[in-house]
Amino acid sequence: MKHEYLDRYSRIESPVHRLPGLLKLIIALCIVLVSIIPPARMLYIPAAAGLFVVLIVPFTRIPALFVLRRIVMFEPFVAVIASLMLFQADGGLKFMSIVIRSTVSLLTMIILSNTIPFNEILGILRRLHLPGIIVTILALMYRYIFVLIDETDRLNRARLSRTFAKSKKFTWYSLSLTIGQLFVRSTERAEKVFGAMSARGWK
Repeated sequence: MKHEYLDRYSRIESPVHRLPGLLKLIIALCIVLVSIIPPARMLYIPAAAGLFVVLIVPFTRIPALFVLRRIVMFEPFVAVIASLMLFQADGGLKFMSIVIRSTVSLLTMIILSNTIPFNEILGILRRLHLPGIIVTILALMYRYIFVLIDETDRLNRARLSRTFAKSKKFTWYSLSLTIGQLFVRSTERAEKVFGAMSARGWK
């Protein structure tokens, strides 16, 4: 496995990368808190925080296209959740508030995860005495997301090698089958991992 999905640019050289990891983590958490705590009508505060993060991006030497692709990848989930606010009073304002706050928080986490190697983040969390179970869950998530990516690649290759139709309807049908199979295989793998960890004394 040669995937670098979460922290692809975390080991490059830049002024931001050379800062202490704990300092970057604290700054990122402060930006997220500043973005989500103010009332919905004070959108200028999360907008200013977002502008601050955008201005930092060039100093990280992370390609802007990479950051943009990551945001575009997750933004549909943000939009779906925010759209639920449209059915409430002041729905438009709440919708914009959630989109802006979520986008700023997402951008901050993308920059953080690509300026600190993930194993270093786990080390910082341990030094901060975060509950061990949370650190372990994060470590397992990081480890097995690559396994899921490999599994998805294998399913896609198998589907493409057996697919000759080009219709959009069939493509969506095949994609839904792939997602279903990935869910089943992920569940089965999780049960096997749980059994293996239990056999080694984990509770």
